Amino acid sequence: MEQKHPLPPFTLETAKQKIQLAEDAWNSQDPEKVSKAYTIDSEWRNRDTFVNGREEIVRFLQNKWEKELNYKLKKEYWAHTENRIAVRFEYEYQTKEGNWFRAYGNENWEFDENGLMAKRYTSINDLAIKDEDRKLK
Repeated sequence: MEQKHPLPPFTLETAKQKIQLAEDAWNSQDPEKVSKAYTIDSEWRNRDTFVNGREEIVRFLQNKWEKELNYKLKKEYWAHTENRIAVRFEYEYQTKEGNWFRAYGNENWEFDENGLMAKRYTSINDLAIKDEDRKLK
């Protein structure tokens, strides 16, 4: 059976480990690698987009990183329960036209007993920034 450690129930330490693993995976910008942290039928809400299952996750991330260049993400612990984790995050990216943005948001995650994320609900706001105002390099 497929498992992704650490497994629930989460402690403060294991919740923070899970967050760091997610941050590292997303910063790899490897859609296949990222998708392996989610259940086969994982549910996402990302801004106004609804994504269901690993195949859609891979396509979503491929499209995302074709548009969001020089992507760099930082996640931060907010709260947790036995099988849920809440994070705040910010990431920076550049458009094909050379414009920079910083995105701020919150995510609510729910995991199955094997440590795979079954649900991911994300709210995000973008802020145009200048190159010299970048924080995440």
